[in-house]
This record gives sequence, C-alpha cells and structure tokens, in this order.
Amino acid sequence: MPEPAVLILGGTGEARSLARGLAEVGVPAVSSLAGRVRDPALPVGAVRIGGFGGPAGLAEYLRAERIRAVVDATHPFATGISASAATACAATGTPLLRLARPGWADHPLAGSWQWVDGPAQAVRAAAGRRVLLTTGRRTLSEFTALEAPFVLVRLVDPVTEPLPPHWRVLTSRGPYTVSGERALLHEHRIATLVTKDSGGAMTEPKLLAAAEAGVPVIVLRRPASTPGVPAVPAVAAAVTWVRETLGPLR
Repeated sequence: MPEPAVLILGGTGEARSLARGLAEVGVPAVSSLAGRVRDPALPVGAVRIGGFGGPAGLAEYLRAERIRAVVDATHPFATGISASAATACAATGTPLLRLARPGWADHPLAGSWQWVDGPAQAVRAAAGRRVLLTTGRRTLSEFTALEAPFVLVRLVDPVTEPLPPHWRVLTSRGPYTVSGERALLHEHRIATLVTKDSGGAMTEPKLLAAAEAGVPVIVLRRPASTPGVPAVPAVAAAVTWVRETLGPLR
C-alpha cells in the first residue's frame, strides 16, 4: 500500500468527497478526524482519529509520515485546527490549502436574517422566545444563559453535561428536508432559529422552512480565515491543486 502523500483534515462532507476524488485519480491520502462525533461517517482510504497535540504534534506527524501536502477541509468554525495546520505547515514547509464551503452571506434570504458576531450577541437577540438552537455541541455552554421559555437544541450525539430544565435535546444527523424542518418548527412552536454560517446545502432546509413559517433567524458570522493560506470553495479545485502541487507520483 503506498504511503499517504496528502493529509486531509476533515470530518465534513467536503473532506469525504475530496478523499474519494483523490482516490479516483490515484493520489494516496489519509483523512484525519477529530473524534468528537461518536459514530462518524468515514471517508474512503486511510483514516486516523484523534488530535495531534497542537501545532508541534502536527508538525511532527507531517515529518514522520512524509506528508507532501495538506488540505484543511474542516468545518468553517473549527478555527483551532486550522490555526495549528497553518503553523505546522509553515514550520515544515508543507504546502497547505483551505477547502472551505461557501457561506450563506450571499444567500437570497441573508438580508432577512439577524447576523451576530458570537454566542453572547445571539443570547441577547433570542431572549424571551422559543428557540431552535443548531450551533453545535461546542457552543452549548455559551448559550445556557439564554433566558427563553423553551430551547430545542439539535445535535449529532447526546450530551452528558447538565442543561437547563427548559432545554430539550434532539439527536439527529442531516441531510434534512424542508418539509421535515417545517414540521419540527410547528411541533415545538419555535419562534426563533439560532444557527451559524456553516454554508452548504445539507442544513439549508431549516433556513427555507423558517422563511416559509415566518420564523426569525439569527446567524452567527464565520470567524476570519487564517491569513496567508490559499483557499478554494469546491472539491474539484482542491483535487486540481493537489495534483499540481505533487506533480507526478512515483
């Protein structure tokens, strides 16, 4: 089995598509998943699960495995690993590309949403309403101060930490449908949707359903991208970059 030439940092649908695309053109790659999801969807090819131990640990991995290029295809809000990748790749001279799905800033409905710069602003904006919260597990502690009569939080995995008594956890994994999201909003009498600018089509139905139901939407803006790292919005462009960066494989 050929040693991996490319490290894909991911766990996203784009990362899985990239692993498949590289396999189809004969480029060996290993996909790295953080391991936060209990039963993750696995990509084709080699997979490693778990953290690297910060930038120094990632740099050591790149050297030890003789990785020739890295594609950061992590979630748009996974700023920690993106920063580590930039530092580690700079230290080892490893080419780095960011594969980032387009956000929703240009979405036809974007002008009707309330955009905020973080959970604290979202907490203030959603106070007093019945809320559907879809910002992910890592933000939960920042939303427990939300003064709302009811909060339905949707997550991939169950939570173990205690949550306020008026919260209900719904474990679910997309993709979703507009009709399903519409029914969810109606069943729980949701008055506000709080989400983040994840982008992509898999979770867009909740935005369309909210618009149909007249439910206000609060969107957390994306964090700034890592300076100096080239980025592409599509898997095909990432495959092209990898092939041009590696050149002919031995």
